[in-house]
Amino acid sequence: MANVHLDEIPEKVSRLNGQTAANGRQECQPGSAGGQDCQPDSFGSLKGQTAVVTGGGRGIGRAICLELARAGAHVVIGYGHNRQEAEETADACRRLGPEAQIVEADVSELSSSKKLIDEAYKAYGRLDILVNNAGITKDTLALAMHMEDFDRVLKVNLYGAFYCAQAAAKYMLRARYGRIISISSIVGLHGNAGQTNYAASKAGIIGMTKSLAKELASRNITVNAIAPGMIDTKMTGAMSGVARTAMEAQIPAGYAGRPEDVAAAVRFLALPQAGYITGQVLGVDGGMGT
Repeated sequence: MANVHLDEIPEKVSRLNGQTAANGRQECQPGSAGGQDCQPDSFGSLKGQTAVVTGGGRGIGRAICLELARAGAHVVIGYGHNRQEAEETADACRRLGPEAQIVEADVSELSSSKKLIDEAYKAYGRLDILVNNAGITKDTLALAMHMEDFDRVLKVNLYGAFYCAQAAAKYMLRARYGRIISISSIVGLHGNAGQTNYAASKAGIIGMTKSLAKELASRNITVNAIAPGMIDTKMTGAMSGVARTAMEAQIPAGYAGRPEDVAAAVRFLALPQAGYITGQVLGVDGGMGT
């Protein structure tokens, strides 16, 4: 091993830092990594960043909006029909400090998805985070499924995620920074009877995520998916007691998760410090998928 004199160390460190920057990885300098200061106490902070959350008016989407606002990000909430819920979520985000606004968008339509992304960028002059959360179900056994129900679920859940990711990536490529996070499902990994359309859409999100991650990684843009298991929402709240008990028996943790559990995972993947994590599927399922 070659001897290194102490007075040579600063020069070597400086050269290494230069190589790191040249390789497209973020140096820990004020203003780097999408506006983060990279100080020890900044971990978990998204201060000054802009996030778009589709389907952000209620349930998991609302929890994600609040968590990102709590971290300091300005939030643009995409909603499909219920303006009141979106406004209530925006008001709750504003009470946490950052700005928030709502945009009506049907993500199953390319032009509407692009409009959502463009308006977010126009409002804040930057787009750091996209969370593809909008999703629907139209459940029935495959042999009884109408093709329009199959098509509609894929258009909203999968096409919508792609439309928004494609539009957002154009802005992120210019900035050489971005975080794209899509909400998949444990059903996309393991399937579920009566949800062929939903499972196909959520499995498609996983394939899309892994492919986009390979395309965008060199530009400091990460692309990841989250696969929630049984989460307490209005949909699971409508289950019968017997069905819920049977479902919870399959969860090693022994209980359903909360929307806030998914939101915490989104916040982590959105952080500048999570920049070396890409193309991954993070299960938030109490061990159900193991």
